Amino acid sequence: MPARLPDLPKLLAAVELKPVWLIAGAEHLLAMEAADRLRARARELGYLEREIHDVDARFDWNELAMAGASMSLFASKRLIELRMPSGKPGKEGSAAISAWCANPPPDTLLLISCQEWSKAHEGAWFNAVEKVGVALPIWPLKREEMPGWIAARLKARGIKAHPDAIELLVERVEGNLLAAAQEIDKLSLLIGEGVLNVETLEASVADDARFDAFRLTDAAIAGDAARALRMVAGLRAEGAEAIPLMGWLLNQLRVLYRLASAANLAQAFKTERIWDAKQPLFKRALKSGDAMHWQRCIVKLGHIDRMAKGRGDGDVWRELERLIAAIAMPRRAASLLGDS
Repeated sequence: MPARLPDLPKLLAAVELKPVWLIAGAEHLLAMEAADRLRARARELGYLEREIHDVDARFDWNELAMAGASMSLFASKRLIELRMPSGKPGKEGSAAISAWCANPPPDTLLLISCQEWSKAHEGAWFNAVEKVGVALPIWPLKREEMPGWIAARLKARGIKAHPDAIELLVERVEGNLLAAAQEIDKLSLLIGEGVLNVETLEASVADDARFDAFRLTDAAIAGDAARALRMVAGLRAEGAEAIPLMGWLLNQLRVLYRLASAANLAQAFKTERIWDAKQPLFKRALKSGDAMHWQRCIVKLGHIDRMAKGRGDGDVWRELERLIAAIAMPRRAASLLGDS
């Protein structure tokens, strides 16, 4: 059976590590931290040399065999990393990994990391890894798992959080673990080992451009043009930078475009990891605007981004107001988006 993330501490506590490890999954923060913990434990056990191979379409799988056959330069143990983003080694790669697993080189640890993963990725090479080593697929957290994950991360930094503060942070980050981790790190600096309540959390995010972007985009997608435009005016009056708002805005416009283009909306919601509580908001927007509308909004945002970076003429905030209004009121898009 594949290992689970909670199994990792016990697996790493072993006197000798398994010779082959697979850490795979699209939840990049969890996968990255799991790999970092493995690397740290390997260094403790004397794996002092590190060799990295990036697998792409032109990768020569003979390199893996040669790496296993070569001797250590300093007579120390070696960690060899095989970075395979797609999780698909192909026929030749599958054979190469299976051959390695059949006879792992002594004093050598192989770490295979993949950014994409599903049950469909499992094959002969996966079974070979699992037989001799550790296969650790990392799946995205479900909505109901987020409070526990956030609470545990806060506790690890000495912060005791009220349940309502945890729930508020869950809503703020909307499933983005990296955003949650960054916010927790900031809270750790602000309050140290203390108690986190809703008031403290609200104060900590009051001036955070990332959360301004969350609130602004939600208001626009919900069709609340008046509120969204008041937020834009307020940010402009406060001297905020427009560029930090655009990344999340682009993310959400792309999501709307993919949802509007999807043949099966229910499945698309699952693919995009949009929680049940947020689906009515997106359904309202999709009812008002089709895929072409959201594509035009993306193009418009590109024009605004060039203005903000000094590569185009125009009033960035005024054009951003027009775009926000077009998102909230798709039926007025023709007048708001102009020729964009």
